Amino acid sequence: MTTELIELAAEEIKQLSDKLFEDATPQEVLEWGIERFFPDIALACSFGAEDVVLVDMIVRINPETRIFYLDTDLLFKETYQVRDRLIEKYGVKPVAYKALITLDEQAEQYGDKLYSRDPNLCCHIRKVEPLKKALSGLRAWITGIRRDQAPTRANAGIVEIDQKFGLIKLNPLARWKSEDVWNYILKNQVPYNPLHDRDYPSIGCWPCTRPVQPGEDARAGRWAGFAKTECGLHK
Repeated sequence: MTTELIELAAEEIKQLSDKLFEDATPQEVLEWGIERFFPDIALACSFGAEDVVLVDMIVRINPETRIFYLDTDLLFKETYQVRDRLIEKYGVKPVAYKALITLDEQAEQYGDKLYSRDPNLCCHIRKVEPLKKALSGLRAWITGIRRDQAPTRANAGIVEIDQKFGLIKLNPLARWKSEDVWNYILKNQVPYNPLHDRDYPSIGCWPCTRPVQPGEDARAGRWAGFAKTECGLHK
């Protein structure tokens, strides 16, 4: 899709999103997206609080909807554990996408602990490139982005054109607050990462994630010490 067509489509999708979906429930957004794009639609799941909510919602709509995750080989053990609990509870089959090189090969090419020196490059290798592969052949993907998570996400549309990857992007929880997420989790007994109970509102790779202190931004614990708040998956 050319840049001109993407920009044109983006404006049309924005109007549609503002008119039809801004006041819709996340379930209504998911129902629309899954009905329209299945089987060429998937949830990108980090196994964080927002994404486990989406797993629960999606299973109720169409349990055959694809779910994938980016396995960087640096995820917390608790993240793998909540993955397994979701598999046990819902019967889902999340597909892992990994970097083309192992951590040892990465260390040989770029030096040890690349994440501590150039986290952007590390994320590109272990997240962005695998995401490109995961999205290949899809027409739409679903994310757990919320507008109040960070200034970089404040203008996220409920439904929008992902200009970086050239497909439709659904952010069903964009309008939700943290309390909405946790109310849903508790009401529906959704398995969640226990690190959330230890001051980790946003959970990425273990070397690059720390607990958040009172009064800090929810994503302040990601890449602390670097002028970086996003891993490159979201424009």
